[in-house]
Amino acid sequence: MNRKKVTNAMLIVLALLLVVGMAYQFTPNIAGLFDRSAANGTPALTINGQTITAEELDQARRANPVLSSTDTGVLGDDFKTVVVATQVQQALVAAAAQDIKVSRGDVNAEVTKVREANNFQDNKAWTDALQGAGLTDAGYRESVGEQLAVQRKVEELKKAAPAPTDAEAKLYYDLNPEAFQSDARIQGRQIVVADKAKAEALLTQAKGGADFAALATANSTEFKDRGGALGPIESGVPRPVAQVALPAEVGAAAFALTDGGLTDVVASGGKFYIVQVEKFLPPAPKPFEEAKTDIMAALKTQKENAALESWLDGLQKDAKVEYSDPNWKTENPVVATVAGRDIPYSDVVEGVVSNQQFSSLLQQVPPEQAAGLVNGILKPQVTQGLIQTYAAPAIAEKLKLALTGTRQDIAQGLAAYGARDVKVSDADLQAYYDENKAQFQTPASASVSEASFRDRNQALAFRADWKGEDFTGAAGKAGATVSERGSVTAGDSKLSPELEAAVFGATALKDAGEGSLSDVVKVGERFSVLYATDLKQAVTQPLSAVRAQIEPQVLAAKKGEAGQAFVTKEVEALKPTDNLEKVLAAQAKRVAAAEPAPTTPAPGAPATPGTPATPTTPGTPDSAAPGTPDSAAPAEAAPTDTAPTDSATPPASETTPATPASP
Repeated sequence: MNRKKVTNAMLIVLALLLVVGMAYQFTPNIAGLFDRSAANGTPALTINGQTITAEELDQARRANPVLSSTDTGVLGDDFKTVVVATQVQQALVAAAAQDIKVSRGDVNAEVTKVREANNFQDNKAWTDALQGAGLTDAGYRESVGEQLAVQRKVEELKKAAPAPTDAEAKLYYDLNPEAFQSDARIQGRQIVVADKAKAEALLTQAKGGADFAALATANSTEFKDRGGALGPIESGVPRPVAQVALPAEVGAAAFALTDGGLTDVVASGGKFYIVQVEKFLPPAPKPFEEAKTDIMAALKTQKENAALESWLDGLQKDAKVEYSDPNWKTENPVVATVAGRDIPYSDVVEGVVSNQQFSSLLQQVPPEQAAGLVNGILKPQVTQGLIQTYAAPAIAEKLKLALTGTRQDIAQGLAAYGARDVKVSDADLQAYYDENKAQFQTPASASVSEASFRDRNQALAFRADWKGEDFTGAAGKAGATVSERGSVTAGDSKLSPELEAAVFGATALKDAGEGSLSDVVKVGERFSVLYATDLKQAVTQPLSAVRAQIEPQVLAAKKGEAGQAFVTKEVEALKPTDNLEKVLAAQAKRVAAAEPAPTTPAPGAPATPGTPATPTTPGTPDSAAPGTPDSAAPAEAAPTDTAPTDSATPPASETTPATPASP
């Protein structure tokens, strides 16, 4: 049976917490997530008296491809820390919802939904599926009841969240102007025909001063009853329309005409369009009152998420963890402190595990090499990001800003506040345009045929004599091998560099028939003449045509830089402490000490070729992995026998406060 189908219902809590950004960054063993009564294995640790077994922890690690990629070295130690921290959080959540009553009828209804959705109405099929997942019907129903309790607890907390205030709404509006803008629109008319030649002729008439509405009424297959108006006629003019009202290619051409005018003939969907833009209406901010409903909805969600974040913080603050299996004993020291808040190392590792770059790195290099790169680059980045996030509420309070939501929401609001006065200048746009001009270029294209000759004189004679009749037939009679290259775009590698240069380069082509002939080009030991039809030279759109397209990008980039600089400066004023290097050094020594001791050869016996006298572990001080100190004094390395309580490993069965998983 498909275990995934059976356990889909077990994802309720994970889905709820994922929505608020505080869930587990990976999926542990869902089948046994809350079914503690079925966990008849080796006790590994207890949370407030609730036991988690080594088998449960091991299953949680194996269920995730990243966490199961290694269980040794620095990364193995990191992954164990994440597994334990996450299981602790899950157990705390389940225990905190025990005051919520769930009826047997509610549980039965949920189980029935799962059975029907997965076609398990037959009792034997249902029992077999449960057994395949390591569950009994009673155990599964108990787990469903616990899930429903957590779901209701979450809803209860969300309902108790305070309502947004007008001051919060106004600040949100002021700091997010781009979120409350109307789309750009145009007033205009179009002509749509099925024949390209006819469209070209109509464009010529329009450019010559003919009345566009009259041309549309007489010729267009669309909107001819209103003179081709894109929107209904109101007060004598077409109603403005957004770009989505037009086919993609047509809309792009029309909305580039910010000063109005006529597009060229644009092909789309087997039809040919001409658009006359009578007036371009740029995006404009919505009034606050018009945007207020959406703002209040967004703030309501933020406040609900903040309530859940605070709830989880409280659960973890008062939790007591006892370790009984030394193989699952983890260290979770304080990696940084800011504004009176301690940041646990597990937060950093969870940030690493959820990073896409890290997943890609594991696929490219072995774990021991990846550990050095992660320690030197990714962990410092994640740590700095966490410091800013944890500092955000204190900074907002100091500045008396009516920001709300989770720590992450407030951090984003602070960045927006720091960038609130940023504007884009003409010089900014020009610089961006010059640096990215290739983005705004339509490359040259043509339909190409090639006549290849053995002899250069044959090729020259053919080029001189051909008058524009059938190219393939004439070239064949002249002794050439003819190749139809089809539609070719400059840079698409369909032609060799020599042939592409002959068609699209600076050399003038010779007019012939409906197209053009190239010079004779030597390719290897042969000589070619190319015949190009429908030749279109490269065209670079001017800045004026793409200004509306690039201005939001440039503004966003400038605001991002200004906002980050502002938050960084405010965080520095709080004088945070960053213990990452010490934590990594202590971890490296601990991991190295846990490695199996090397086998000592008998006196006089030769050493095994290729085996170093003193083994090293990547990421340890001996191997000098990136980001790890070359050496660390005992006090800096925080050895476990003398370190402060925030980084010491407790002896078996010692009670220590649990550290939170990353929100």
